[in-house]
Amino acid sequence: MARLFGLIGNRADLAGRVLELEREALRVPSGLLPRGPLSWGIGFYQGGDVLLRRRPNDDRPTLDVAGLATDLRSDLIIGHVRAATVGGIRTENTHPFRYREWLFAHTGSIDSYSDIRGRLLESIPEFLRKDVRGDTDSEVLFHVVLSFLHDAGRLQDGQADARTLVGALSSTASLIDHLIGEVGGRAGFPLNAVLTNGEIVAAIHRGDARAQNRMAYRIFHGRGDLDQLVADDALRKVRLTDPGALRFTLLASDFAEAQLPDRPSSPNAHAWTAVPPRAIVVATRDGDPLVETF
Repeated sequence: MARLFGLIGNRADLAGRVLELEREALRVPSGLLPRGPLSWGIGFYQGGDVLLRRRPNDDRPTLDVAGLATDLRSDLIIGHVRAATVGGIRTENTHPFRYREWLFAHTGSIDSYSDIRGRLLESIPEFLRKDVRGDTDSEVLFHVVLSFLHDAGRLQDGQADARTLVGALSSTASLIDHLIGEVGGRAGFPLNAVLTNGEIVAAIHRGDARAQNRMAYRIFHGRGDLDQLVADDALRKVRLTDPGALRFTLLASDFAEAQLPDRPSSPNAHAWTAVPPRAIVVATRDGDPLVETF
């Protein structure tokens, strides 16, 4: 069960097939989450546009998140399933959140949020603060990240590199930990979040004490994975002159420890890699993901 995923690759025509192959890992049964109904959202890039599909209230017993995106022709897709904790059930509170070319989705709750919300909002420049439309901690978290990107001069120039995204995510977590500590709350709160500008996907993972929010990733690369992706007769016409050029990275999170897809009993277990309990992962279209622990 993964409530959050990010997919980046170099073949927009095969992204849906990647999600189809990992459909079970991305399926979310509502009965496993403490609150219902669920909300879901998908953000993706297509033809130079940043697009969203969001449904704030879905009472189906199981959400097939991959199935909701398999028709997309996009080389970068972010998906999220929300069990409302902070904020009501409405579109403005449904992930992913967007600001210009930036997309962001988050799972978990910020500890002592009601006590530090005002301080967080004060840390956000007014022009960004006015963009906050909902009442979730996640959207405020996103705008704190945007604030650090703005400080780095990389919010609107489209040139943010991996180091800039990593810095914005880690600085955001540090700031929130500092504010939580000032009010006597629990710093180091569990956190999974995905940030992208359409060129790079960066994800931050901080595990919880019960190991219920683990993150993992799978790489698709080379002839073996290509054969899996085009196994159906309908896909055999896909042209790829160099199978070694194929590359996708699928990041997914909020697995319980026993549900991690790298377990021997899981389909495609050999292809998945668990992310360390405190790490930032950066994925691009042309290389293996970089994992930086903290």
